[in-house]
Amino acid sequence: MVDRRAVDRRALVTGASSGIGREFARQLANSGYAITAVARRQPQLETLLQELPGQGHSYEVADLSTPDGVDSVGALFDQRHHDLLINNAGYSTFEPFYSSPLQQQRDVLGVNCDALLQLAHHFLRNARRGDALINLASIVAYLPTPAQPVYSASKAFIASFSECLWEEQRSRGVYVMGLCPGLTATEFIQTASGGESDGQNLPAALTQSTGEVVSEALDALRRRRKPIVVTGRANRAMVGLMPRLLSRFRLLKTLAVMGDPERAL
Repeated sequence: MVDRRAVDRRALVTGASSGIGREFARQLANSGYAITAVARRQPQLETLLQELPGQGHSYEVADLSTPDGVDSVGALFDQRHHDLLINNAGYSTFEPFYSSPLQQQRDVLGVNCDALLQLAHHFLRNARRGDALINLASIVAYLPTPAQPVYSASKAFIASFSECLWEEQRSRGVYVMGLCPGLTATEFIQTASGGESDGQNLPAALTQSTGEVVSEALDALRRRRKPIVVTGRANRAMVGLMPRLLSRFRLLKTLAVMGDPERAL
């Protein structure tokens, strides 16, 4: 049943065709939001809209790794007010930095940082008191993964950026969150690994479902207390304890082994 408390509210979700973005669209629609779903894949967006409860949903096909894609989504905030932006789109690769195509790594920064920054600016320029912005960071912002140096750095940027915006926007009554999930069972794992992993072998104790991640995020959104939200008890423990127990050098060595078990041999 759709919760009518959020009637007449609209949320724009990037990366909405799968994973965490799709789950955000689903849970927000169940709460009464009209959804503007953004992704590259039109068939998946069409299927998503058919599945969402409520009315007023729309989609925008856009590739946020391109200037035209970012501009087309940014223009949506000028055309129509959105109460909430879920800045979710992002990607990574599991390849050594030195041997991967340079343009591929620049594209990671382009989507994860530049597109996110531009859309945040478009949204906040039009924001009203009570609106909110959620930027998707990750626990690798605090526990960098040597197998993903550019991705880790991009998520550190998002976390710091979100903290600064949280303070900046408080006087306007606009809430900003940097959401930091850990391992999540999504299509992202398969894409980042080049198809070598489907996510089925992830450690259960450290892995959350998309439903769990989004539910925690929306609970935190209702409370509007903290700029950084780390989802999952195990993730919060790792982020809180590992940097205290290990030197920066030992931490990087440990995370390198966790990211590539063969290095422990």
